[in-house]
Amino acid sequence: MAQAKPGDTVKVHYHGTLEDGTVFSSTYEEEEPFEFTIGKESVLPTFEMAVIGMNEGDTTTISVPPEDAYGQHKKEFVFAMDRKQAPADLNLELGKKLQVRTNQGQTAIATITQITEDSIILDANDPLAGKALTFKIELVKIL
Repeated sequence: MAQAKPGDTVKVHYHGTLEDGTVFSSTYEEEEPFEFTIGKESVLPTFEMAVIGMNEGDTTTISVPPEDAYGQHKKEFVFAMDRKQAPADLNLELGKKLQVRTNQGQTAIATITQITEDSIILDANDPLAGKALTFKIELVKIL
């Protein structure tokens, strides 16, 4: 039986949870498993490494610390925007994602985490930054 190796395109089902058991992502409810090519760096390196050597039908569970996932939560990615800078027709609500321009001229997606009379607090960290992740991975098919 062939084992998954770098360069193979594979289909996997996975179930991703946080330390408290909260599910952050799962393909089991989707029609098709998740497809990626090992070595193309389209998934977390630890996820890729876990699939290498697996046979079709195998399952494995891995734990990924924040530094090997989406990094630590960085305070410098949390910032305040003067509420007057927001477009008048923008519906401000907690959890809403906005595209913002950084001081370096790049665009980023930031989440509204707090709204005050004078400012809007935005967090441009990935929602999974600072979190340890657990993946249950099932190799469905090697293409």
